[in-house]
Amino acid sequence: MAHDLPFSLPLQGLVATGEGSARSAGSAAAPRIVVEEHDWSEFEGRDRIAAWDALAQCAAEPNPFYESWYLLPSLRALDRRGDVTLLTLQANGQLAGLMPVLRTRDYYGHPIPHLRNWLHPNCFCGQPLVAKGLEQEFWQALLAWCDGHAGLSLFLHLSHAPAHGPLRSALKSVLAGEARPAAEVMREERAMLHTAQPAEDYFAQSVSAKKRKELRRQHRRLAEEGDLSVERLTDYSQVAEWTRDFLELESRGWKGDAGSALNSDHDTRAIFQHAIAGAAARGRLERLAIRLDGRPIAMLATFTTGRHAFSFKTAYDEDYARFSPGVLLQRENLAMLEQDGFEWADSCASPDHPMIDHIWRERRVIERLSIGIGGALRRAAFSTLIRLETGRAAGGIS
Repeated sequence: MAHDLPFSLPLQGLVATGEGSARSAGSAAAPRIVVEEHDWSEFEGRDRIAAWDALAQCAAEPNPFYESWYLLPSLRALDRRGDVTLLTLQANGQLAGLMPVLRTRDYYGHPIPHLRNWLHPNCFCGQPLVAKGLEQEFWQALLAWCDGHAGLSLFLHLSHAPAHGPLRSALKSVLAGEARPAAEVMREERAMLHTAQPAEDYFAQSVSAKKRKELRRQHRRLAEEGDLSVERLTDYSQVAEWTRDFLELESRGWKGDAGSALNSDHDTRAIFQHAIAGAAARGRLERLAIRLDGRPIAMLATFTTGRHAFSFKTAYDEDYARFSPGVLLQRENLAMLEQDGFEWADSCASPDHPMIDHIWRERRVIERLSIGIGGALRRAAFSTLIRLETGRAAGGIS
């Protein structure tokens, strides 16, 4: 069995055990595949980070929010008590899967103990990082580990999980094969860019002729205000200055007034600063800005993962709102369609976003899944909860 991995894994004949590991069929040899629970601080070391970065490069599906340069700063800022643990899949001693997990008694305001993938308000995807080719092994071993380490938890909850892709398909297959109760408890759609059209054609079909004419007029009027330029950076140059400019720009707008700007809180500011620097250092960041006389009036930070992109944060100067600088910036952002190998971009925006939904026409379905764990009594209790929550039986995922 060939796997697109940075190491060789002889995986034929492996079967998952109740301890969350996989053993060679007919053999008492040590596990070749095992799920381990770690204090996340163990992954602060240079060797662990290198292995983590290598996993991200060969992952079946990208998720920059669970890469080392984003997740570690998030944990340092928001998990000072060490409540979050990292579940890792080890394959022949190599890191082949990773997901942050929290044991909690709060299920969306209800006192129900459960295990869940850990996220925070600026973490927009909860998909685990899993080496390509080991999708089913990951879910089999992870769910077996949950069975053996459930504690008081009644189920496993996965939030912000993409509803399509090899990991979702593998999970569906594993759940069906184990006859394990599970349910989709929420679905939503957010704007996505997924097209083979050139940027100009795509924009023309997304925006009416009247609106395009108005945007051209606004661009001309804005250019009359001073020296207008578009800046696109993909390297590490000017990272500190760019980060400072973005934080100041966002703070001057409504988010600053509401106290929700990144710069309004020490923790969110630290996450942003470290994540931007970490992504840029690894070549995983594109910074786009419209500048007027050198001063930014619209800015966008996008995480890149080879053929894919994730819009992270955007801001614009509200003093220039009459020129629609945010829309003009997104017009420039469509240049990613011209990049070799580009496949899709996730807006990471809220559903029905008033601006990006009218430009990016495709949609990415994001869902919340709950999965039964433990023995028969625990799973029966979980099935009862699912029926109360959704009005349907926990018959699996579609």
